[in-house]
Amino acid sequence: MSVAVRFAPSPTGRLHAGNIRTALLNWLFARKTGGRLLLRLDDTDRERSTEEFARGIEEDLTWLGIDWAREVRQSERFDLYDAAVQTLKRAGRLYPAYETPEELELKRKRQLARGRPPVYDRAALKLTEEDKARLETEGRKPHWRFKLETRDVVWDDLVRGRQHVDAASLSDPVLVRADGTYLYTLPSVVDDIDLGITHVIRGEDHVVNTAPQIQLFEALGAANPAFGHHSLLVTADGQALSKRDRSLAIEGLREDGIESLAVASYVATIGTSDPIAPHTSLDELVQSFDLSKLSRAPARFDPAELRALNAKLLHMLPFSAIASRLRAMDVGGGQEFWEVVRGNLARLDEARLWWRVAEGPLQPVIEDRELCHKAAGLLPPEPWDEATWFTWSSAIKAATGAKGRALFQPLRLALTGEEQGPELKHLLPLIGRRRAAARLEGHTA
Repeated sequence: MSVAVRFAPSPTGRLHAGNIRTALLNWLFARKTGGRLLLRLDDTDRERSTEEFARGIEEDLTWLGIDWAREVRQSERFDLYDAAVQTLKRAGRLYPAYETPEELELKRKRQLARGRPPVYDRAALKLTEEDKARLETEGRKPHWRFKLETRDVVWDDLVRGRQHVDAASLSDPVLVRADGTYLYTLPSVVDDIDLGITHVIRGEDHVVNTAPQIQLFEALGAANPAFGHHSLLVTADGQALSKRDRSLAIEGLREDGIESLAVASYVATIGTSDPIAPHTSLDELVQSFDLSKLSRAPARFDPAELRALNAKLLHMLPFSAIASRLRAMDVGGGQEFWEVVRGNLARLDEARLWWRVAEGPLQPVIEDRELCHKAAGLLPPEPWDEATWFTWSSAIKAATGAKGRALFQPLRLALTGEEQGPELKHLLPLIGRRRAAARLEGHTA
């Protein structure tokens, strides 16, 4: 069997961390099994779905390195859904119901008041043709419900293990609204059948939907795919994620300087038995991926933890991985420069600061003018290497008696304008004698 999975976002907004976790788990599963990922845009909500959001979703996935074998849009597949509706009607599994939302809410409250579960009572099945005609004459239009078989529905969940839902405890789901538009369930199942989806990997908030969907697969004469329901993301303090939180949006993370590999490493490993650690390629994630590692406990998404992981990733990235991006930022220096500064970066664009330190122009900070003036006179001739700093600082110490912070901090501020950063023994050869001498005398260089 050729594995086929799908990621099915709605283009009603940009992707966030929760979406990406589902997308990445599906992509990793496809890669690990030699299968393929399909991108399905669930854009049946014509009022909220936009082409801009659709392009944004594609952009976010591409940035993360997630590719797909095929893309389909539900808005272009209504003929398939219409045909499925007719099949279900002929089989007696789709029936019209005429209650208004207000009437249904009143029924729900009455059932709860009597200590009964708020399950639809199937009153619509008792309507005669005359009753239906009268209701339609009054201006009512029916919504269409899928008639569930009242039996236990069982499946082996790829994450949660053996699952069962008593369909008698569920309301017959509405598949078609009164205005003729489709709810999520029917198009999703029809698409999974038509596209040959073999495995559905999604959030655990869909567990309760699985039983009706399995019956819908059966009613349409198809075998259901395997299902796997992963835990949902929560905040660091255990609260539900807010989709409005910019720190969770992939677009926002990208703009904040978070690396795509940091995002992928993080969302693929939180809530698993694997340690949270940076990975320098998606192939590394594929090799270690296994759905059995997923915990059923909520996975905690902590932006601070992600930022720390981002820094760790930058510290281990080889120059070849970021060379073109550094050039695009007008940062030169090659591999030597990268080896010196990467350990001090929390985000890649901070490399600009250290390139300015290396190449100038830079306005020095003079904390001890006398010390810096004497240090300038003791600068050794070039060429310089990592041993130059020790030789030079030893000479300054001997000439001035300064030591420890009183020696090193004024030199760092004069040479770099920063209180912290890469070791001066590494930076000094990049700065060079001419710029070092000028900065020590308080000149921009």
